[in-house]
Amino acid sequence: MRNEFEHKQFAHCESGVVSTLLSFYGLKISEPMAFGITSSLSFVYLPIVKINGLPLIAYRELPKNIINKISKVLGIKIKTEKFKDPIEANTRLTKLVQDEKKLVGLQTSVFYLPYMPEDMRFHFNAHNLLVYGKESSKYKISDPVFEEVVECEESKLMRARFAKGAFAPKGFLYYPEDIRQNIDFPKALKKAIKKNAKSMTTPFPFAGVKGMKRLAKKIENLYKEDIKYIQLFLTHIVRMQEEIGTGGGGFRFLYAAFLKEAKEYGLDNEMLDTASSLLLKSGNTLREFALLCVMGSKKIESLDLEKISDKLHEAITYEKEAYSILKKI
Repeated sequence: MRNEFEHKQFAHCESGVVSTLLSFYGLKISEPMAFGITSSLSFVYLPIVKINGLPLIAYRELPKNIINKISKVLGIKIKTEKFKDPIEANTRLTKLVQDEKKLVGLQTSVFYLPYMPEDMRFHFNAHNLLVYGKESSKYKISDPVFEEVVECEESKLMRARFAKGAFAPKGFLYYPEDIRQNIDFPKALKKAIKKNAKSMTTPFPFAGVKGMKRLAKKIENLYKEDIKYIQLFLTHIVRMQEEIGTGGGGFRFLYAAFLKEAKEYGLDNEMLDTASSLLLKSGNTLREFALLCVMGSKKIESLDLEKISDKLHEAITYEKEAYSILKKI
């Protein structure tokens, strides 16, 4: 059963799009629930994987984690399609939204979306948005980072759907096909929470809490590098944390909201409340950490790398305690 389409602005594109899609097709799911029930909270610091010549730093699971996992977690069917030919991809999208009146999710490049302000454009190929109609050669778009709906010429959208590089979209589109209503949410929630807590306390040295510690140590040792590299590294942290999706702090706020919502399904209220509060503290601390990185990169003469590292260690303390609690759910 389809509901009336309603555009909403969200904290993060993928969780926002999945929330709107499922709600439209008959299963009311909030953005925090879409994010949390797919165990999408993460941290990775991988020096061997480079982004513009600097280490990969991620605060959430890889793009498509929510899209790919929501089907398995909830036992529903999401139709996904990729294309080699942009013309074929455009024809298919037109048929779905114009002829079949479907609401469709797309993966695109931020850089090639013409309605994006210049200062928001960068080469990130995993931006999700919704297409809800088409008039003449213009698609009607609900982009979760905007307050209002927008329009986009099909030629421009095609370019954004077939951008090259990391996470190349390849015309990827998706929409629900079969949504069941008798979902055992308490069981799914317990499993998702414990899984996420375990992934954040993994023994792998470059992921989870251990990965955060590695990054803190790297920051402490940046004094061995030249000034230019220090500035690039600190600004890179901020970009990866605060500009990709909702950023490190934002993802913690989103997960904290998910834990609050999980209480409605009969899970341990006290444990969830405590863990939620700890992750809110971590989110706020990560925002302060990002601010220190910005200030340090701009005022290099008063740079205090130990202070920046200590702020990250503060967030680590909150997160470590939160996950130790959540593993017991």
